[in-house]
Amino acid sequence: MVENVHLADQQDLVERIEELYPDDLDEVRRAIAYATKAHGEQRRASGEPYVVHPLATAAILADLHMDLPTIIAGVLHDVVEDTDVSLDELEEQFGETVAQLVDGVSKLLRARRRSKLEGAGLGGEKQAENLRKMFLAMVGDIRVVIIKLADRLHNMRTLQFLPEDKQKEKARETMEVYAPLANRLGIWQLKWQLEDLAFRYLNPDNYYEIGRLLAERRAQRAAYLERVMSVLRERLEEEEIEPRIMGRPKHIYSIYRKMQEKDRDFDQIYDLHGVRIIVDKVRECYHVLGIVHSLWSPIPGEFDDYIAMPKDNLYQSLHTAVVALDGRPLEVQIRTERMHRLAEFGVAAHWRYKEGVERDEALEAKIRWLRRTTDWREEVEDADQFVDSLKSDVLPERVYVFTPKGDIIDLPRGATPVDFAYAIHTEVGHRCRGAKVDGRLVSLDYKLQMGEQVEIITAKEGGPSRDWLTPHLHYVATQRARQKIRRWFRRQQRQKNISAGREILEHELRRLGLDHESYADIAELFKYDDVEDFMAAVGYGDISPSHIANKIDDANADVEGLKFEAIPEEAVSDIKVTGVGDLLTRLANCCKPVPGDPIVGYITRGKGITVHRSDCPNIANLKDTERLISVSWGRAEQLYPVMIHIEAFDRSGLLRDIAGAVADLGLSMSAANVSTDDDHMAHITVTVGVENVSQLSAVLNEIQAVSNIVDVRRQRYA
Repeated sequence: MVENVHLADQQDLVERIEELYPDDLDEVRRAIAYATKAHGEQRRASGEPYVVHPLATAAILADLHMDLPTIIAGVLHDVVEDTDVSLDELEEQFGETVAQLVDGVSKLLRARRRSKLEGAGLGGEKQAENLRKMFLAMVGDIRVVIIKLADRLHNMRTLQFLPEDKQKEKARETMEVYAPLANRLGIWQLKWQLEDLAFRYLNPDNYYEIGRLLAERRAQRAAYLERVMSVLRERLEEEEIEPRIMGRPKHIYSIYRKMQEKDRDFDQIYDLHGVRIIVDKVRECYHVLGIVHSLWSPIPGEFDDYIAMPKDNLYQSLHTAVVALDGRPLEVQIRTERMHRLAEFGVAAHWRYKEGVERDEALEAKIRWLRRTTDWREEVEDADQFVDSLKSDVLPERVYVFTPKGDIIDLPRGATPVDFAYAIHTEVGHRCRGAKVDGRLVSLDYKLQMGEQVEIITAKEGGPSRDWLTPHLHYVATQRARQKIRRWFRRQQRQKNISAGREILEHELRRLGLDHESYADIAELFKYDDVEDFMAAVGYGDISPSHIANKIDDANADVEGLKFEAIPEEAVSDIKVTGVGDLLTRLANCCKPVPGDPIVGYITRGKGITVHRSDCPNIANLKDTERLISVSWGRAEQLYPVMIHIEAFDRSGLLRDIAGAVADLGLSMSAANVSTDDDHMAHITVTVGVENVSQLSAVLNEIQAVSNIVDVRRQRYA
C-alpha cells in the first residue's frame, strides 16, 4: 500500500510537469529515479518512503509554475544532506544550476539544525546570529527561498505524525518566519496554506470552530455566490465585458485575524461571501467597479485601490465590499489576469513567464532587493545590526525581543512590556508592575524594538490595571493580552465591576458634555435591558469609552441610514425641520451643538430657526415654549466648532503639544485661551472643529495623552 502511494506521487508529479514542460519529461523521470535510489529504504515519521516528501515538494513548485531546474532541485533537495550523494556527483548528473540550488537548501537546513542544537540556554546574541545565518543561507539564490517554502508546506501537511511538542514548535516557526516570508515575496498560494496549517496546531479550538462554521454554511454560501455571479455576468455582458468570475476561497486564519483586529463576530466579517472578477485590461477594472457599485450599495470604509497604490509585495487589485443580494455583505476583488498571476505566485511568477515577455521592472526590483541581502555577509558582522535590517525589510510587521534567558518572543509591531509579559505567562502579565529594557527602566506603554532584551518586574500578588484596556493610553497592542485582562476582570466580584463601570461611564459622558443622557438609554444602544449588566460589561472592559461615543453617533444617524458628518454654521439648511420645508437655520452660540447632541429649534423673528442643545439653560428657562420646534440632524459637509476645557500642570511648550495632538488627527484649533493660577495649574480653553461625537472623543483622548494633563472635557456652554 505504501509503495502504491509512492508510485501515485511519481505519476502525479510527471502529469503536472507535462503541462508545463512537455519536452523535458525524460529529465524529470531521471531525477525521480535518482532521488528514489539515493533515499533507498529511508522512511518518514508517517511510515511512507522518504522520497514521497521531495516528490511532493517538487509538485508544489510545479503548481507555482517554477522553472525546470527549480522543480528538479525540489526532487533532489535532500539527497546531499541525507544520503551518500556528494554535491560534485549531483552537479555532474544534473548541471551546475540544480547543484547550486540543492546546496543552498542544504546550507539552510544545516543552519536550522545548528540553531536547535546551540540555542538552548544561550543568550540573545547567539539566537540572533542563528536567525541571521538562516536568512543569509536562503537568499544566495531566491529560488532557494521558494524551494524551502515548498518543503515547509509539505512538512506542515504531514505534521500530524510528529509528537505534540514538535508540532507546536514547527507551527510556531512557520507562523513567525515562513508565512511572513511568503507574504513578503507575494506568494499568496503558499502564505495562506502555511498560516492555516500553523494556526491549526497553535490554536486548534478557534481553528476547528471557524472551520465548522464555514462547513455548516458551505452549500448555502455556494448557492448564494452562484446567484451573485449570475447577476454580475449578465450585467457585464450588457457592457460587452467578458470577465472570468469565481468565488473567492475562504481561509481560516485570515478570518480569525479579522475577527480579532476588528473586534467582530464571525457573521460580521464582510468577506465571508466573496467573488473575484478577472478582466483583460486595467481600465476594465475601474469600469467593473462602477458597475458593481451601481448594482449594490458600497459599504463605507471598505474600498481599497491597490492598483493605483500596490502593496509592498507588488500585490495589485481593487477591493470593495457591498450590500448585495438579500442584504448580505459581499467582498469583490477586481484585477487583470497579470495581476491575478502575481497575486497568486508573487516573485515565483518571474521564472515561468520571463521568457518571451517584456521585462517586468517591479519584479526585477524585488529580486534585486532580495539578492542584495547576500552582501550582508561582508557588511554586517554584528547580528544585532542584521536583526535591525530584517525588521525593516523582511518582516516589517513583527518585533522579535529576548527574555533575560535569551529566548526569542515574537510580538506585533507596537507591542509593549505588558504584551510581552502576557506572552510569557498569564500570571506574569497580571502581576506586571514595571519593566526593564536592556537594563534600563521604561514605562509600561513603551514600544518595544527589534532585538531588545526585556525583563518584567512583578508584584507578589494583585491583578492588572483597568487603564491597560483604555485604547488611547496605548498600554496593550495585542488581542491576546486584552482578552486575558478582560477575563481577569470578569472573574472579579460583580458589584466591583458595576461600580467601576459606573465610574467609567460617568467620566466619559462628562468629558463629552453628555452627562444629561440617561444610563438606561445608553445601555439600550448596546442591547442591554438591565443597566447593571451594562455597567458590569463596561467595568470588566468589554465595552470601552470609545465604543460609547461611536454608539451615540450611530444612534443619531439620519433615518435614511446616511452616516452624517457635521453641518457648517453658514450652511445649516441641511438640518431637518419637522413638518416644514427649507428654512434659514443657524447654530446657537450659547451651547454650540454638534451632531450626536439632542437638539431643538427655536423660531426667531426675522432670523429663521436657531438650533440649541435640548439641555441648553436658555431653552430650559424659556417661557415662550410655543416657538419651539422639532429639528433633527441632516447630512454634514464641514466641521463644527467645539470648546474644550483643559486643566494641566503648567510647563513650557504645553499649548504647542496640545495643538500637535489635535493636528495628529488632521484637525485644527481655531482659538485658545490660557490662564494660570497661583498653584501653577494651567486652565486652557481651546476651540476645535469636529464632525461628530466620536471624533470629539478621539480629540479628548489625544489631548489627555499629552504629558502634565490632569483633566480634559467638553465645555458645554460658552
